[in-house]
Amino acid sequence: MSREFDLIVYGATGFTGRLVAEYLAQHYGDGSLKWAMAGRSLTKLQQVRDEIAAPADTSLLTANADDPAALRALTARATVILTTVGP
Repeated sequence: MSREFDLIVYGATGFTGRLVAEYLAQHYGDGSLKWAMAGRSLTKLQQVRDEIAAPADTSLLTANADDPAALRALTARATVILTTVGP
């Protein structure tokens, strides 16, 4: 089954998530990997995308960890979910 994204980085606005997103932007910004950044705040995701110089067309997705339906919808869109959410 083909998914919209190969990889979604969930928690992309946190310290570790930002490092992962920056790595992906530097090494896969050419479009060879279909990836997206995800988190709770669209505003923060936009800010991080700009700060790490990710391509402007890098998809930004929102989902709250307390919302099971939103998480199910998020996971249905990618082959792999890499989560950096947590304490």
